[in-house]
Amino acid sequence: MVKYLLGSCFIILLLASCNKENVGFANESINDYYPLQVGNYITYDLDSTVVINFGQGSVAFAINHYQAKDVVDAPITDNLNRPGFRIIRYLRTDSSQPWTPNNVFMAIPTRNSIEYVEDNLRFLILMMPIKQDFSWPGHSYLPYNPYSSYNFANADFMSKWNYVYDSIDVPLTINSITIDSTLKVAEMDSQTSDPILQPGGYAERTYAVEKYGKGIGLIYKEFIHWEYQPFDSSAAPGYSGFGIKMSITGSGHN
Repeated sequence: MVKYLLGSCFIILLLASCNKENVGFANESINDYYPLQVGNYITYDLDSTVVINFGQGSVAFAINHYQAKDVVDAPITDNLNRPGFRIIRYLRTDSSQPWTPNNVFMAIPTRNSIEYVEDNLRFLILMMPIKQDFSWPGHSYLPYNPYSSYNFANADFMSKWNYVYDSIDVPLTINSITIDSTLKVAEMDSQTSDPILQPGGYAERTYAVEKYGKGIGLIYKEFIHWEYQPFDSSAAPGYSGFGIKMSITGSGHN
């Protein structure tokens, strides 16, 4: 009788342990890494990269530096009548200047995803489950040529990206700010040819990554895309493209 009782207790403890682990995994939510509450804000160092062509192969990648502040401004609904939040980005050149509104974004938290709308382009920035190497098509909602104003030869360069959870629950220090738990989303890292080594051929470079801090939100973002057309091609010669780099400098609640 004692033997059967001990066996029953072991099974109960094992089931309880499994349930505890399952609950712990289920509680790991994308909302932990992208909290949306009116008044929340994050400040960043923001570097904007622009391409300047001087003709005959001479080019400069100019970097404009700003301080940025993203503020969760108000609850809203999107065009599908789903609840979301308006986020306003403020910019200034340095701390002696006042914050000036620069752009307005929208974040839509759903049961399994966070959708982020920027300049009428909708991105799936986070998805459930939070699991190492889990991937998803982050650009499912993008049109064929999302950045048509740049006249890229490869107009749909973003269509087949797979976002991947590259690292989970990793401590990270950025700008002397230590975040105990971060989530890295690897988006794209590719290059076709090299215009310096092969100036007579087409070249393309794309790199994109985002990192999120638990209880904070976006803490780091890097994106660069450029194309190079040789000067003997029928397309507009030289470089075209843009980039942005953001790194957290502070966060809080108004």
